[in-house]
Amino acid sequence: MDFKELLAHHRLMAIIRGRDADASVRTAEVLVDAGVSLLEVSLTSADALGVLGRITASLGGRAHIGAGTVLTAEDAKNARDAGAEFAVTPALGEGVTAALELGLPVLAGAMTPSEVLAAARAGATAVKLFPADALGPRYVKALGDPFPGLGLVPVGGVALADVPRYLAAGALAVGVGSPLTGDAPHGGDLGALRTRAEEFLAAVGTR
Repeated sequence: MDFKELLAHHRLMAIIRGRDADASVRTAEVLVDAGVSLLEVSLTSADALGVLGRITASLGGRAHIGAGTVLTAEDAKNARDAGAEFAVTPALGEGVTAALELGLPVLAGAMTPSEVLAAARAGATAVKLFPADALGPRYVKALGDPFPGLGLVPVGGVALADVPRYLAAGALAVGVGSPLTGDAPHGGDLGALRTRAEEFLAAVGTR
């Protein structure tokens, strides 16, 4: 499958952003064991490239792992070298261009119709609609009308109860950070993380 097909198939991308590198690795392990197969490691995490390399080495055969918050050409190169399969950006810019030049599929951040169109024209595989909680499912549906088939992935404050509404509105998938991971990437409760993972998988219909 290509990256867009993976998003459409799995419908849930977990976003790991942690203050504790070891806890971030454990978070990835629990998510994958629970059945989450798409992971994004934010480059704002503690030792993000180390975490990315470690989970790619240990979980790469069971999950698809990418780098998030890719802002610069250096970010893109470092992410690729650490094993990232794809890049996620919060906005348009150098990170998008550089990642594409390196051969990484890109989920490019956008908010307005003009930015969504620019992301598509830049070659993004799909568009990360961010911040989703400021816009809501109705905005996803409204954007889907002039951009059919583009592939919108709401990210940012996506709560469990909102997931079915986003998908019903036409979202390709959802990207979920703290509502899913909670305090686990900072050294918190891994049992609660597993429970939330199962709940989110049920919400997207893959559990």
